[in-house]
Amino acid sequence: MSRRGNCHDNAVAESFFQLLKRERIRRKIYPTRQEAHSDVFSYIEMFYNPIRRHSSADGLSPIEFERRNSVRLAAI
Repeated sequence: MSRRGNCHDNAVAESFFQLLKRERIRRKIYPTRQEAHSDVFSYIEMFYNPIRRHSSADGLSPIEFERRNSVRLAAI
C-alpha cells in the first residue's frame, strides 16, 4: 500500500502495469471482457513471468536466471 508522500512505494507495480499497457492492452481492442481477461492472463503467465527478460536479473529471463543460479549452487 502506498504511503502518503512516498513516491517509491508503488514503483514496481506501476512499472509492471505501464509495460502491460504498452506491450499488450493498447495494441488491441477486445470485443468482450472475458477476451481481455484471458489475454492479460496469458501475457502474464505465459510471457512476462517465464520468458520476458528482466533488468533486475542481469537481462535474463526468469527461467534462464534460475537455471544459471541452480548450476552455480550445485557447484558449491
